[in-house]
Amino acid sequence: MSLSNFELEVMQLFWELNEATAPQIHKIIEQRREAKYSTVKTIIDRLEKKQSIKRCRTQGRTIYYSPIHEKKSVRTPLIKDFIDRVFLGKSRPLAAHILEQEELNLEDIEYLESVLKERKKDFK
Repeated sequence: MSLSNFELEVMQLFWELNEATAPQIHKIIEQRREAKYSTVKTIIDRLEKKQSIKRCRTQGRTIYYSPIHEKKSVRTPLIKDFIDRVFLGKSRPLAAHILEQEELNLEDIEYLESVLKERKKDFK
């Protein structure tokens, strides 16, 4: 599934809220940056057409939408594409970049260590 940056931003809100209306999404987006309601509604319509969200219920004339796909199923191909484009398909430089350049706290480092420990088990 291919999503524009704006579509991905709106999807993030649907994943966070699990269910929302176009006016609710617009209100949140408008707090972050200038965006007309009609623009946000167009993005929601596109996401519905792409089968990323669905109409889950109505209340009067108000339509509630919810995500169809889990965040991980959308994130994985996007990250793979990013690694292919930016790191020529190699994940090691990305991992090194995160460890060397990003601000990690102890909890982050412990989490990454636990992920690495689990992955090592695959090679034994």
